Amino acid sequence: MLRSLVLLTFIVSHSVLADTILSMKERSELIDSILKQRFETVLPEVMARENIDMWVIMSREYNEDPVIKTMLPSSWLSARRHTMLVIYNPGKNKPLEKLAVARYAVGDLFEKAWDKEAQPDQWQALSDIIKQRNPNKIAINTSDAFALGDGMSATEYKKFMAVLPEALKKRVVSGENLSIGWLETRSELEMTHYPTLAKIGHSLIATAFSNAVITPNETTTDDVVWWLRDQTRALGLTNWFHPTVSIQRADNEAFDQIKAFSKRPGENIIRPGDLLHVDFGITYLRLNTDQQQHAYVLKPSETDVPDGLKQALKNANRLQDILTNNFEVKRSGNTILKMSREHAIEEGIKPAIYTHPLGFHGHAAGPTIGMWDAQNGVPVQGDYPMYPNTAYSIELNAASQVTEWNKEIRIMLEEDAVF
Repeated sequence: MLRSLVLLTFIVSHSVLADTILSMKERSELIDSILKQRFETVLPEVMARENIDMWVIMSREYNEDPVIKTMLPSSWLSARRHTMLVIYNPGKNKPLEKLAVARYAVGDLFEKAWDKEAQPDQWQALSDIIKQRNPNKIAINTSDAFALGDGMSATEYKKFMAVLPEALKKRVVSGENLSIGWLETRSELEMTHYPTLAKIGHSLIATAFSNAVITPNETTTDDVVWWLRDQTRALGLTNWFHPTVSIQRADNEAFDQIKAFSKRPGENIIRPGDLLHVDFGITYLRLNTDQQQHAYVLKPSETDVPDGLKQALKNANRLQDILTNNFEVKRSGNTILKMSREHAIEEGIKPAIYTHPLGFHGHAAGPTIGMWDAQNGVPVQGDYPMYPNTAYSIELNAASQVTEWNKEIRIMLEEDAVF
């Protein structure tokens, strides 16, 4: 028998799960509605906050800027030819002007603004559009610290700067914070549907950590991993990373952070008395989940989970509360990390915090709140402040001594939350 340490174990049939998941056509319509709302509500606020009145984003087919991928209509799976987008804020509370300096209009969102027959040079057409609007700041996606804000290729940068007149070259700035703000901020529609993703993930984990999937002394951790992969696909969803299932048990082996997420040497059969751990995430509606939970496999003589493991779970749950209670607008990831670790240690908890933003990407744009191997903070990414209407993967672990096993174990948790 299995008993979950993190949630009440329950089996959800695939028919019930499938009923909550939209058809591809319905998803497409919802994604486009979300995108329309984001351009109307999210982007104007972020551009105003960062004092940017023009944003130029471009990608060649199959070499997509991470940002442009989040701006394409649902029926566009990649950029086409060389897609150049110009977003201009004319001010005076007027709506954003969204132009596609490309061979095609980009859905209903970006108006086609280049006539190749009239102006064969696409770069010159882009330059002319910029000169006509005479922006104060021209943001482009270059960044030393944030990969998601560094989408303009070196070739594109060279050609872009070459085609601009000298006066406009001086107005070109990094769109780093603009990229992060766009990617990290969730719209009202996204906030409405995001909990559905978390519920789907919980349901799949609950079934994976049950007798419906696991037969002690027979099933391996790899069997569970591939069950999760197969069932994700069966529901018409995808995984943004390969799941892991690991084991801690009453033996002489000390916990190893790296080894815990790889196959145990020589043996990975699930046995009675094992503490199981899963790391699992899905992608749906262009959003991502990232979840880690535990389950305990009862021994034949047991009717409940050992008290030492229950207390270990309580310690980790308390660490979750300490961390999230320190979330505050404009507070940096490094500050939140330092405050949370100090508070936890004062309460006698042995913490490791490595929480990250969540959204269009699994390891998404926004403030980094520790890494498992950087508990004193992360330069630059950890200095970025927290903003409202953002989502996070509350990822951490707490080490506890389990008397029944005479060893220290880690309760590794990861739950998705919005701020």
